[in-house]
Amino acid sequence: PNYAVMCCHVIAEPRTGFMFSSHDLGSSPPNPSIPPLTWEAEGYKEQGNAHYIKKDYTEAFSYYSKAIDMCPKNASYYGNRAATLMMLSRYREALEDSQQAVRLDDAFMKGHLREGKCHLLLGNAMAASRCFQKVLELEPDNSQAQQEMKNAESILEYERMAEIGFDKRDFRMVVFCMDRALESASACHRFKVLKAECLALLGRYTEAQSVASDILRMDSTNGDALYVRGLCLYYEDCIDKAVQFFVQALRMAPDHEKARLACRNAKALKAKKEEGNQAFKEGGFEEAYELYSDALTIDPNNIKTNAKLYCNRATVGSKLKKLEQAIEDCTKAIKLDESYIKAYLRRAQCFMDTEQYEEAVRDYEKVYQTEKTKEHKHLLKAAQLELKKSKRKDYYKVLGVEKNATEDDIKKAYRKRALMHHPDRHSGASAEVQKEEEKKFKEVGEAFTVLSDPKKKSRYDGGHDLEDDDMNMDFDANNIFKAFFGGPGGFSFEG
Repeated sequence: PNYAVMCCHVIAEPRTGFMFSSHDLGSSPPNPSIPPLTWEAEGYKEQGNAHYIKKDYTEAFSYYSKAIDMCPKNASYYGNRAATLMMLSRYREALEDSQQAVRLDDAFMKGHLREGKCHLLLGNAMAASRCFQKVLELEPDNSQAQQEMKNAESILEYERMAEIGFDKRDFRMVVFCMDRALESASACHRFKVLKAECLALLGRYTEAQSVASDILRMDSTNGDALYVRGLCLYYEDCIDKAVQFFVQALRMAPDHEKARLACRNAKALKAKKEEGNQAFKEGGFEEAYELYSDALTIDPNNIKTNAKLYCNRATVGSKLKKLEQAIEDCTKAIKLDESYIKAYLRRAQCFMDTEQYEEAVRDYEKVYQTEKTKEHKHLLKAAQLELKKSKRKDYYKVLGVEKNATEDDIKKAYRKRALMHHPDRHSGASAEVQKEEEKKFKEVGEAFTVLSDPKKKSRYDGGHDLEDDDMNMDFDANNIFKAFFGGPGGFSFEG
């Protein structure tokens, strides 16, 4: 007799439902016409069924494997083991068993269904669709195959949308599409890696690392996951560690172009940054400025490193007296990394140097709110004092002298400005000009009164309001002029 055919006939898995009914798991009386080896295989199958029902899938797998060893041409044994492997989340092995089952019996509907489900879980929606189509040819009203066909079509659509989103750098859209696709393709490493890569590009490094690490726990040789781990480290400015992961990814997947490019960028970025730092330390500010500028062109996606490069270039810019450019660079750094305290401090100092005190106070307030240190409090108070002082008359500007001017400098400046704006000098001018010059003459006298008096000057430099300090601020500009030039007859504008 044809024992292979008889074996398949006797123990063929029922074609209804996903697994077995209790009736299917029962024993049959021995049939003398069938070899003992076949009945031993059937016994293993039944023990596997019993363990499967109890959800003891590891034991079920063991017994189904023994049954296959006894009767390797039985499609239902492979089908049962495939179902067990799916419950153990070993989908690639389950796929191989499902494929072997349908090779042995092309009309094995549940074998095609399981093969399609494995393809779907692993993210191969096209192959899954072909399997479900085969099921529907065998059983047109199969509701599970109909639903899974819809799931496969949805995955294909989400893949299409994700591809468009990635090309447009709409990484949030890609993450959304991959989340939806993973609802049906939960074991697809490709979808998970794409999601992780986009999370990294969005700056969500912790989430990206978590996804990549989950994949590597299951498959330590996955080049894509190694690349994403490196990418996260690279974008967090841990360049040396990032390079190690990129090299490892290339070892596992020598043709991984993204890992190759990222590795090259990481090494170039590190080299340029270090060259710039060295030039700065050696006082080569122009060279450092150019090196930092070159580094900024290497990879626009590396937000943290670029933020540091902009701040470094701002530091060099301030040394080169390019204060407005330095402020602009700090602003770019802050735009890339809003928590970058060093950039706020550098910009605030540039604002102080350009006498933009309100902006300086705003930056120092931001810093102090974030890090309440004594140093930051001191910087904030100093900026607030300068802001207060800037709202008063600037007597140094009135006389046209620097704030560190000597007593002699102040006297010379007063002499020059007083003669320039004295009313007698402009007696022939229009009434409007006479009025303006008289105002300036009075301001010059007021400035000289304060800056020539050591006590008043000290209080003024300290930001105090002299009128509130009960200091005598009453003066007459003409009397000051006469006293300075030696009284009546001491000076005349007459010919």
